[in-house]
Amino acid sequence: MANILSVAGFRRVLALALVAGVTACASGSDTLKPADLGANPALLGVRAAWSSKIAPVDFPLQAKVIGQTVALAGADGVVLSLDARSGTVLWRTQVGAPIAAGVGSDGRFSAVVTRGNELVVLEAGQVLWRAPLSAQVFTAPLVAGERVFVLGADRSVAAFDARSGRKLWQQQRPGEALILRQAGILTAVGNTLVAGLSGRLLGMNPLNGNTVWDVALATPRGTNDIERLVDLVGGFSRHGNELCVRAFQTAVGCVDTSRGSLTWKRPAAGAVGLHGDAQQVYGVESDGRVLSWQRASGEPVWTSERLLYRKLSAPLVLGRSVVLGDGTGLVHFLSRADGTPLTRLSTDGSAIEVTPVVAAGTLVVVTRTGGVYAFQPE
Repeated sequence: MANILSVAGFRRVLALALVAGVTACASGSDTLKPADLGANPALLGVRAAWSSKIAPVDFPLQAKVIGQTVALAGADGVVLSLDARSGTVLWRTQVGAPIAAGVGSDGRFSAVVTRGNELVVLEAGQVLWRAPLSAQVFTAPLVAGERVFVLGADRSVAAFDARSGRKLWQQQRPGEALILRQAGILTAVGNTLVAGLSGRLLGMNPLNGNTVWDVALATPRGTNDIERLVDLVGGFSRHGNELCVRAFQTAVGCVDTSRGSLTWKRPAAGAVGLHGDAQQVYGVESDGRVLSWQRASGEPVWTSERLLYRKLSAPLVLGRSVVLGDGTGLVHFLSRADGTPLTRLSTDGSAIEVTPVVAAGTLVVVTRTGGVYAFQPE
């Protein structure tokens, strides 16, 4: 099994080898002073809509939006579905073990992975089946086409029947010794299963796991395992058949999934995922710079240094804004046009490490201590 690169808080600088792993960094050094924010420009009217509470989030939670609902999970093993408009809990289930990855859902079936390497699938909020896994998992399972797909830390991809839990297939590729303890890439584009394995983006046949295409975003280099780390990180920008992703601390690029070809690639030193729209792709560098690239060519559009060293989450495109959480629980709205600040909001003061999501016109953010906050335009 591959060694695991532990990402302490998912946001600190790659630095120190420990007995339990290697502590990596994602968004800036604790020794550097965060940029002064100045007065809130308050150029957008946004109000607090509701708030809720889950257990602290000490794993790479991925909030899952299905229609007007948001599925979440806490480290204590509770999985729940919320109505994004009101914050009403639609169902809440204790799966009986701390959670390592989640949540995946198609609206009917929901899936998480426990720290005991067990895949747990729920239907209508009730545990339907459980299955042991051969490796740790840090990426939320993908639920699609009545199948549940799992990306393992041993660089394997497995498929299970969502109704019965029967294992359908498993494919594994060799890779570098270290991997990131954070979410990777696992999604579907049309009839193709897309997975990030090491520095490569693979298109796979979901029926049998056979590789349809294989695109390199980053190639391992250097003389030791840490220098050779090139995993693709979770959070991507999809427009049509084009998928734009980030290789940890190495590059950002866009792939045409219909052809299995690289559209463009640019050097970039970030550790959290991307988001975008039809014209641009947005990302965060490890020092807190927020960047925008032209989707068609990868040419830089703008760079903002207003949030330097603030330990930013991955971005979310919302209306005319790019939304990011920071290490002090602030939610920042930057202009999609030029990166200038539009407004900012407060939560509970703990880090926002989960990528913000939007459902039913409601922005939902989750803090490290388990605060769930919803905001709506005025």
